Amino acid sequence: MNRSALTRRALLMRSLALGCSAAASPLLTPVTLAAAPWDHRLVVIILRGAMDGLDVVQPYGDPDFAAGRPKLKFGEAAGATDLDGFFSLHPALSSLAGLWQKGELGFAHAVSTPYRDKRSHFDGQDLLEAGTGFDLGAAHVRDGWLNRMLQAVPGVSAETAFAIGRDELLVLGGPAPVSSWSPDARLSLSPQAQKLVEMVAQNDPLFRDAVGEAIHIAESLETGANMQAMAEPGDAEAMREQMMEATRGKTHLKVADFAVSRLLGETRIAAFSINGWDTHNNQANTLKPPLAQLAETILALKQGLGPVWSQTTVLAMTEFGRTARENGTGGTDHGTGGAMVMAGGSVRGGKVWADWPGLSEAELYQGRDLRPTADVRAYAASAMRGLFGLDRSVLETAVFPGLDMGGIGQIIL
Repeated sequence: MNRSALTRRALLMRSLALGCSAAASPLLTPVTLAAAPWDHRLVVIILRGAMDGLDVVQPYGDPDFAAGRPKLKFGEAAGATDLDGFFSLHPALSSLAGLWQKGELGFAHAVSTPYRDKRSHFDGQDLLEAGTGFDLGAAHVRDGWLNRMLQAVPGVSAETAFAIGRDELLVLGGPAPVSSWSPDARLSLSPQAQKLVEMVAQNDPLFRDAVGEAIHIAESLETGANMQAMAEPGDAEAMREQMMEATRGKTHLKVADFAVSRLLGETRIAAFSINGWDTHNNQANTLKPPLAQLAETILALKQGLGPVWSQTTVLAMTEFGRTARENGTGGTDHGTGGAMVMAGGSVRGGKVWADWPGLSEAELYQGRDLRPTADVRAYAASAMRGLFGLDRSVLETAVFPGLDMGGIGQIIL
């Protein structure tokens, strides 16, 4: 690149930094030109902290389940919703029961990544998002499996994938550039800054197009609020206060609303995280808030997407499960096998997908954990195969190196 181009880029980036948020600018948060010769949407939620799949999707029909958790209440007596006569749904997810009945909610149980034994959150999350096998390890992989999927899609043009929220998302990192947005960012661009940006970019088609996309993003997010303010100009300030109050303390709903705003347009891939799943102590209470956030997020996506929900799949995945037995402080410690949540109008729901290993002493992994009987990556691969038509060979080599999808059914309608 020549010196003038570098100078133009530097000036443009400084101008944007002054006048608009990095979230709105694909020059500060790179815009993807990848994807979508398809209409289906995929939302990936990383559940950071190791969700206890045994409490979320409770195998109350297993005779050894209750014995290992005498203080953690479960089953219908504790408000859980029976799913299929063997599994029940944690009461904090009871608002999703309607989705289960409609076939728009499902689960994969006794699943994990290839990560074993060390049970480190950081390593487990890195491996989950890198999508590699244990033999490769996340340390040797510089991109995530969603990014590799974008790289594998032929004939891509003018499409955007979004990493949403404050957390860095390795799952979307890699050569295929993606946009990012955080609810803390201010999506506004002053007229003066917009004019300066347009002047700087007018002779550079690449930057001109990128600036146009940035302005389009900012304007599209402001449209709803502005229309209401025009309808009742005297109440504009009160309306803004009401909107702020409605989402105060609920960052997950801001994230969901932004995802909806993009998925209703040209965006086909969105990823974000929900934290708070590390329940070493007092799990009966500490598990409720993240579960409530997950349920509210899924329902917000369904409501916001409307008819597009029928073309949407949501996969909520965690780095590993937790111990089969509760500990001395009413919690559970880092384990191995866990559960994945699947939702959306495209999902073959109303089912718990599981090759159940049992919870007897002899069946537990290392005598303490739910033994994984399936690779969680295989379910993600099955979803992408059903949604986007990717060949199994591409999924098993390029997207998830070393994966064997054998034995996993079609989870997409």
